[in-house]
Amino acid sequence: MREFNSTGLCVPRKHYMVDISDRVAQMRAMVERGDYFCVNRARQYGKTTTLVALEDALAHDYAVVGLDFQALSHADFATEGHFVDAFAREVLREADYGILELPDEASEALAGLRDADANGLRLPDLFSALALWNRRSPRPVVLIIDEVDSATNNQVFLDFLAQLRLGYLEHERRPSVPAFQSVILAGVTDVKHLKARIRPDGESKVNSPWNIAADFDVDMSFSVADVAGMLAQYEADHHTGMDAAAVAEELVAWTAGYPFLVSRLCQLVDKHGLAWDRAGVDAAVRLLLVERNTLFDSLMGKLEDYPELKKSLRGLLMEGREVAYNPDQEEISQLSMYGFVKNCGGRLAVANRVFETRLYNLFLSDEELRGGRASEVGDAASLDRSLFTEGGRLNMRAVLEGFRRTYTEVYGPLEEGGRFAEKDGRELFLMYLKPIINGTGNYYVEAQTRDQTRTDVVVDYLGERFVVELKVWRGPRYNKQGERQVAGYLERFGLDVGYMLSFNFNKRKEPGMRRVALGNKVLWEETV
Repeated sequence: MREFNSTGLCVPRKHYMVDISDRVAQMRAMVERGDYFCVNRARQYGKTTTLVALEDALAHDYAVVGLDFQALSHADFATEGHFVDAFAREVLREADYGILELPDEASEALAGLRDADANGLRLPDLFSALALWNRRSPRPVVLIIDEVDSATNNQVFLDFLAQLRLGYLEHERRPSVPAFQSVILAGVTDVKHLKARIRPDGESKVNSPWNIAADFDVDMSFSVADVAGMLAQYEADHHTGMDAAAVAEELVAWTAGYPFLVSRLCQLVDKHGLAWDRAGVDAAVRLLLVERNTLFDSLMGKLEDYPELKKSLRGLLMEGREVAYNPDQEEISQLSMYGFVKNCGGRLAVANRVFETRLYNLFLSDEELRGGRASEVGDAASLDRSLFTEGGRLNMRAVLEGFRRTYTEVYGPLEEGGRFAEKDGRELFLMYLKPIINGTGNYYVEAQTRDQTRTDVVVDYLGERFVVELKVWRGPRYNKQGERQVAGYLERFGLDVGYMLSFNFNKRKEPGMRRVALGNKVLWEETV
């Protein structure tokens, strides 16, 4: 019986998989054009699985050699000679396994390099053997190198790229010069923009040794249709009665189609016997958000490496500030390359809802550890948690009322001229909400409405959904506009009841809860 897989290579006979044949077809077309290109995507984004499928698709018409630089040690990059020896060794091993068919002359040339004294070898020796291989091969040769990240900080690798680039340019000028049909480099690092180091003799290279690479625009994220197709395979085996399209839509809503996150959530639903519906996905998300895995460890590590970006992300999420997407800004470029942020209409945005919520939890924990009055708000919610559920259902009206009482006790009543910002209300409410739903429900902030004037917080609790708008009172007209916006949002979610938390500095305000009729919808507005 097949299973979901979120580690290593996905194999069709063993794992439930998204149909990636369209991606493979696009990549094959690039190979047929003779493109040299990079497949640089974030960690655990399905690169290796896609490359293996591409190798299979090319095998009939091309001689394909697939290398993995993880098989090379640090010593293999110590000098040109050691790299030449290691490269020849890996190609010959592919031939020994019967994976690759080498012409006799090429096999002998590479074996000579493998068996020679590495101290006497140079990169031109390797490329002479590769040229012989390309000249004698009955089929065009395609070179695929996976996990190039292990070599990107090494001058020998940069020189290797430069030699590949030279061979490509010579073949373009004079087609009789033998060269690889296509070279594909895969990894997280964008090799296309690497710059060669300054050499010890003072010579420097300002151009990337891989600036010949064609643009790789293949979308490797999973669409709703992709995920629904994978779930249909599972349903054919298990007969759960799920609505595969609806479950797929929920999975993509949380993950934006990030392959690892989709597969991991499916694994968690299956492993823990959760329902294949929205409530089951929400339960899997709760499990995912508290687990340690290599992807989250990488994310948090990068934030520690780039504290300025962490500060920017905190402003983006907690304060609703807009941060321009600038690919020339080092921290943004790095985090974009690792898949944690994206360009959303020229603005920086976190890549998906799972990452966002993990970051919200991190920032809220930072505040809790700092102590002070803000942490008292969360402490009060923890103590009163039992007051906010009735028969296993969350009472959102009680949550809002409890927040108002706690806020007033800790900070005092809001007064005209008092210092307050939307970010304060957003952060304090989330700090109050988190311990109430922790372990049972999820929350997320709707990105489309998160700005410096209003915020919609969406709460899922045991299959029930709540929408809460947070805003600062700016007069009756602005308030009516907010009410209409909530009504539209409720329509989108198919809900009849919504909630609003208003921070009001007007002296004539009436603190407390009021019921507002919005056509066929009802809004409960709590005023602080």
